[in-house]
Amino acid sequence: MSFSDMPVDVGPVYEGERIRANQMYVELGGPKIEKHFELVRVKSPKEIKDGQVILHGPDIKDMKEGERYPIGILVEVAGPELEEDLEAVFERRIHEFCNFVNGIMHLNQRYTNWMRISKSAFEKGLNSFDMLGTILIRLYKAELPIIEQAQVTFYTDAKEIEKPYDMALEIYNKRDERARTIHDEDVDMFYGCVLCQSFAPTHACCITPDRTSLCGSINWFDARAAAKVDPKGPIYEVPPGECINELAGEFSGVNEMIKKRSLGEIERIYLYSGMEFPHTSCGCFEAIDFYIPEVNGHGIVDRNYGEVAINGLPFSAMANQTGGGKQMPGFNGVSIQYIASPKYQKYDGGIETIVWMPKAVKDRIGELLPQDLLPKIATEEEVQDINQLKDFLKEKGHPVVETWAELEAMEEEEEEWIEEGAMVPMGTVGMTIPGVGGAGGFKVILKNCKIHAESIIIKKIEPKRRKK
Repeated sequence: MSFSDMPVDVGPVYEGERIRANQMYVELGGPKIEKHFELVRVKSPKEIKDGQVILHGPDIKDMKEGERYPIGILVEVAGPELEEDLEAVFERRIHEFCNFVNGIMHLNQRYTNWMRISKSAFEKGLNSFDMLGTILIRLYKAELPIIEQAQVTFYTDAKEIEKPYDMALEIYNKRDERARTIHDEDVDMFYGCVLCQSFAPTHACCITPDRTSLCGSINWFDARAAAKVDPKGPIYEVPPGECINELAGEFSGVNEMIKKRSLGEIERIYLYSGMEFPHTSCGCFEAIDFYIPEVNGHGIVDRNYGEVAINGLPFSAMANQTGGGKQMPGFNGVSIQYIASPKYQKYDGGIETIVWMPKAVKDRIGELLPQDLLPKIATEEEVQDINQLKDFLKEKGHPVVETWAELEAMEEEEEEWIEEGAMVPMGTVGMTIPGVGGAGGFKVILKNCKIHAESIIIKKIEPKRRKK
């Protein structure tokens, strides 16, 4: 396979390339564009023309520098060994293959895909989607030999993208519905995915029936099909092994997998917790589960939400805290599908700990949540700050309100102990870090530890104001 006829280099060495706003020629999709998608369909050989690239809308050379445009990518493939279960797996490779191209940055997946083409790539001659489509076709056929024919269609016009966008959403929903038919206890094999390791070196996604991949694009059925076709590929079998903690979702096999794939950086994972040994997060997660200490509950914010969340932070700020393969208690990358799972953060209290989410997310998964809980979950339309959230939860009788009395009693006990003049024992330090979730912030208690430091600097990071 050669790309000598292309104006830019192509190869895995360019994965992880970042293109900042001042470096980009154009932006495609992303949070500021309403409709965008990427989809792979398995077709019969008669339905497609091998090697063909079709464009509906302006080409790269016809786009205005610095502007944003819709992007729809439809890859149609054919081959005697192909099956429908492989569509989502092939679809996720769009992310990988686009990032092989020097001068292209691709993030996310499905209906949240986001691309940037750099000025330098455009100046070198990467000025047509025909080139990108040809690169994708060559990579698909070379990296996945069971694909014998491939055709790519791009949509860059706001009107042209509407029908295929609706079709894509319908297909995504059907996949998600199927994934909800089985649970972790029904199977004897889990799966791992390292497609995002170029952006998050210590991250490996564990895919189970109850935990769709963080990006939301690969469910258990998809992963099973991928591992069967390409056992040595980026999606592989993970024998669960011994169940160490059923409530937390800790399995010996998953621990062994993450320790190996993170090169020893991460040793334990609770699949059903965002607070203790949480699953690592990549950078392509659909949403973030974040803890709100003032109400002892959890909020959800998805990457399409453009405003500041109830904890005073925008998605982008929380994503920087969450992603990169870190194990970050209180900030956990999740798929939208996982929110509706009966295993959702079960160790932390489960679905009943959710107190806030954007209305768009609530509308999307509302029918899958407990119907008595649904009106008790606030959105940006009901509350705008933590104090309003507290009042809302009290008024609606949210289950987390019952936990407040116990927390207040613990805080009063601590205050009395300090007021009585008790000496703080050596090695036990209490601190309050304000500004993370509003007025109260986090209380950090370090017990039985020794800290040697010349200074401790705690800074509040203010989110950047949007330009009007």
